Amino acid sequence: MDLSIVIPVRNEAGNIAPLVAEIREALDAESLRYEIVYVDDGSTDGTADELRRLLAAGAPLRLVRHKRSFGQSAAIRTGIKAARGVWIATLDGDGQNDPADIPRLLAIAHSEEAPALVAGWRQKRRDTWLKRLSSRIANGVRARLLGDATPDTGCGLKVFRRALFLELPYFDHMHRFLPALVKRAGGRTLSVPVNHRPRGSGRSNYGTLDRLLVGITDLLGVMWLMRRGSVPEIVDE
Repeated sequence: MDLSIVIPVRNEAGNIAPLVAEIREALDAESLRYEIVYVDDGSTDGTADELRRLLAAGAPLRLVRHKRSFGQSAAIRTGIKAARGVWIATLDGDGQNDPADIPRLLAIAHSEEAPALVAGWRQKRRDTWLKRLSSRIANGVRARLLGDATPDTGCGLKVFRRALFLELPYFDHMHRFLPALVKRAGGRTLSVPVNHRPRGSGRSNYGTLDRLLVGITDLLGVMWLMRRGSVPEIVDE
């Protein structure tokens, strides 16, 4: 398996079928074997039923379910552990990321002197002004304190090797700090402009205030990790 697209979802029933159709349209013409791994993080709507319906209809899907909601980082980790692909592409399940960008990011990941992590950069975000402002402030503070040189760590669209992710330290909300964790492991992140769309249906599972309060605690923890991380240089005898 070449590529696994990992999508964490909670109560996104209305966005499942359109997103799967877009992924297939973007990737079926490519010369690679891929799978779509959905992780249902304790949904209480028809998300699981919709995924089962598409699976029965022949979509290249796999479904993993959490008994209750454990959060986005846990769902991403569950999906990556279950994935069969050498490469991972992550997408948000609300339809705001554009699957048509995946082949371009994957090509960059395969290029000479490729970065360890190719991260989407939503230069024209289709969100509320409050979300855009809070994200801009958070990204600025994070980049200054962690030195990860990444303008949009919150973009759900990222491409990287499965093995790389599994070597990183895991903690809740780690998905927001992947560039810093990759830097700590000795890798480089390249941010690439990607398309961003309005949410297809449903409502966001995250609020601005709760994100801010949790983010401060997480940031302090990652700063601690960064100061205590080092990559040994191997000397050939």
